[in-house]
Amino acid sequence: MTAQAPVHIITDSSCDLSEEVTAGLGITVVPLEIRFGMQSFTDRVELSTADFWTRCRTSEELPSTAAPSPGAFAQAYQRAADAGASEVVVITLSGDLSATIEAAQQAASEAPSGLTCHVVDSRTVSAGLGLLVIAAAELAATGADGSQIADAVRASAKRVRVHAALDTLENLRKGGRIGAAQSLLGSVLSIKPLITVTDGRVEPAGKQRTRTRALAHLVDLVATEGPNISVIAVMHADCDDVDDFVARIAPLTDTEPRVMLIGPVVGAHAGVGTIGVVFITKE
Repeated sequence: MTAQAPVHIITDSSCDLSEEVTAGLGITVVPLEIRFGMQSFTDRVELSTADFWTRCRTSEELPSTAAPSPGAFAQAYQRAADAGASEVVVITLSGDLSATIEAAQQAASEAPSGLTCHVVDSRTVSAGLGLLVIAAAELAATGADGSQIADAVRASAKRVRVHAALDTLENLRKGGRIGAAQSLLGSVLSIKPLITVTDGRVEPAGKQRTRTRALAHLVDLVATEGPNISVIAVMHADCDDVDDFVARIAPLTDTEPRVMLIGPVVGAHAGVGTIGVVFITKE
């Protein structure tokens, strides 16, 4: 693990960054809670991403999520202070999707003496959040202070684009993101819905009759934006066809796609089979 910098980066487990990445960049991840019926698990601690997808394929119950407690963030702040940090930049998933940022802010109001907390709403989730967190950690490693990093994250957040093709609408319906009638229509017609994250909210972005057409639509989006993409990631929900998809978009940009497995927090709402592209534009 990297040495503790004066500015420490903290995020939540919806960032979908691997432990290898977070450990290598010295990033602290505060976990959300995952629920299957009456069973609750601490994301990444009591339930790995691999185990989550296995459970999704075998369980009759759809998963749900709950935000971390303020105490979970308070512990992260204390550990950062104990390790020598003078500032923390806390980057969470969109406040329109979760109460996670409220917990981070509440804990920040009672932060350890001498520790300055900058809490940033990423206005995105999953790989969108992950890319912002990586950039923040890289900035911290150059010696940037907390205010500079927080400002840079907020500026970059405005240029994050998230597009995804789902295999089912059922998870979004249960989570209250769409209505029952829309979910039923999609199931009956085997429609593959397209979604985007716009100003911190999940929004419908059309539909395609088949998965092939849905993925082709995502490829077209990348092709259109290709020259203006500064960094790109492919996020997937345990998909066998992800390598083929990555091979199709890789030649369309000047940067190599980062492949990220969607974790339990986002997977609980997106469902098995989801594939998405996330990129930050140059302008």
